[in-house]
Amino acid sequence: MVAGYKISSDPKQMDLSVIHGYLSGSYWAKGIPLSTMQTAINNSFCFGVFTEAGQQVAFARMITDYATSAYLADVFVLPEHRGKGLSKWLVQTIIDHPQLQGLRRMLLATSDAHNLYRKFGFSALASPELFMELHRPNVYQTLRE
Repeated sequence: MVAGYKISSDPKQMDLSVIHGYLSGSYWAKGIPLSTMQTAINNSFCFGVFTEAGQQVAFARMITDYATSAYLADVFVLPEHRGKGLSKWLVQTIIDHPQLQGLRRMLLATSDAHNLYRKFGFSALASPELFMELHRPNVYQTLRE
C-alpha cells in the first residue's frame, strides 16, 4: 500500500480522459484515437491508482484470457505522482490478483522500464526465435475518429 492512494480494477472508476490524455502522447501509443482507447479498455482487465479524492494517477491493463496467458500493457504513472512506489505497488497488485493466477505466460514490452519489471520476475524472452510479430507502429496516425 501507498498512503493516500488506492488501487481499483472497477471499470467504472477508470477515467478515460486521464488514460487517453497520457497514452496519446506516449512513445508506444502516440496519437491513439479516443475510440480505440475506449475499446481497448472495454476489452481488458484494467487497474487504476487513485488519490483519496478519486483522481486517477496511474493505469495498467492486462489483455488476457484469464486461463493461459496475459499481456501487460499501457502502464503509466502521471509524472507528478512518480517516485512514491506507485508503479511497484501497481505491478505487484496485478501479478498477485486472484484472477491472474495459474497463467502459463505473462508478456510485456518496454523500452525503458526493464529494471522495474525484473523485480517481479520478468526477463528477456528465453526463446525469442519462437516469437513473431506483425508490428504497425504508425497505425494510429492513419485512423480517424
